[in-house]
Amino acid sequence: MAENKTKPTGVSPTKFINELEDPQQRKDCKQLVKMMKSATGEKAVMWGPSIVGFGAYHYKYASGHEGDMMIVGFAPRKSQLSLYLSCDIQQSADLLAKLGKHKTGKGCLYIKKLEDVDQDVLTALIQRGIDEVEQKHPQT
Repeated sequence: MAENKTKPTGVSPTKFINELEDPQQRKDCKQLVKMMKSATGEKAVMWGPSIVGFGAYHYKYASGHEGDMMIVGFAPRKSQLSLYLSCDIQQSADLLAKLGKHKTGKGCLYIKKLEDVDQDVLTALIQRGIDEVEQKHPQT
């Protein structure tokens, strides 16, 4: 079985965020840290070189592939913030309709800056991701 490429590292998330060139992204990332830490009760951990994640869960697929993944997280990219919410984002049309300016991918939410979206709706989406992980991957 192939090993996951995205896993926790010892890099400081604070250092990573403070070294971002774009001041708006730095500000938004610091706010996302607060939001996700509050929602998960977990501290920020770097997953790979550029993803800030919170919490972790173990998964195992019917194929036998298994591993660990963050519950929620985000990555500052060149033109946007990628949010990894561990839920089927397409099943959240009710919240997405109220969110504000965003795009979605298969499992990600993309926003340019936090001021473009409703913070309460974003918090609800983060919580939905946490709830979905707890339902699908109960930890013993």
